[in-house]
Amino acid sequence: MKSMNQDVKIEFPGIIRVYKDGFVERLFPDINVPASAEDPETRVSSKDVKFFSLSARLYLPKITNPVSHKKLPVLVYYHGGAFCLRSPESMVYHRYLNILASMARVLIISVKYRLAPEHPLPAAYEDSWAALKLVGSNPGFDPWLAHHGDLDSLFIGGDNAGGNIVHNLAIRAGSEPLNSLNRVKIRGAFLSHPYILDERSAKLEVAHKMWEFIYPNAPGGSNCPMINPMSPGAPSLSRLGCSRFLVLVAGKDEMRESEIRYYNAIKASGYNGKLELYVQEDENHVYHIVDPDAQNSKLLFQRLADFLNE
Repeated sequence: MKSMNQDVKIEFPGIIRVYKDGFVERLFPDINVPASAEDPETRVSSKDVKFFSLSARLYLPKITNPVSHKKLPVLVYYHGGAFCLRSPESMVYHRYLNILASMARVLIISVKYRLAPEHPLPAAYEDSWAALKLVGSNPGFDPWLAHHGDLDSLFIGGDNAGGNIVHNLAIRAGSEPLNSLNRVKIRGAFLSHPYILDERSAKLEVAHKMWEFIYPNAPGGSNCPMINPMSPGAPSLSRLGCSRFLVLVAGKDEMRESEIRYYNAIKASGYNGKLELYVQEDENHVYHIVDPDAQNSKLLFQRLADFLNE
């Protein structure tokens, strides 16, 4: 389909264009791929599931002995794409999570949240929290999770916008239980090159304008605690609701400095969990997803596998 009105309301070149009649054109190249009974490279099985108004893609490593095998850590994953692009069906995420599931031996639930501008924030936050609560309160919604998942080893992770989501979920989990009995806790969280801004990152004009685009009514604008966890009105970072927290940074990422300041702010907050930082100086934003076969990507995969199995 094409817009009937060729007048453009707003455009981020190479990313997204919105016409005055409301038609949305995503300019960023993306290829969707189906789930598979067994990936030929990793032997990981995947499937798409729906639960209530939500959907996700699940990844299960090859189970060689269904009777005696040990249950697997569970990773709830949130994809990137500036809150307006990508999905669990995107080829790059499908390949990335196949590799991670195989290498780390984890069961992964890749959440499909609503995208802006059709569904401005906080829609993605609401979907992401609802999916996490479902996993924590009703693991029987899917047999893979019920039979093979160990919710005593529950992790959350994400990159770019997904990393931002992970931060906000961890803060919320610090004050709200995941189930009525409050028995399920987030063991660890990792943020790969998260979409985090602060007052000192004002030079990142496009990133700040993108935030206004995806969350036009954000309280505080670019100082909203959802995008700037260091803002004066933000909840204390000591409230992160997990016992381990890993921030991954790429040295050539334009948001590198605000990500490092975020890590340092957590360190100074009194957070009593185990806080870790992983920096790959000579790489660009989400390099491990764009090119998972590169040597530095393999090193990052190993770091994530270690984190998910400590």
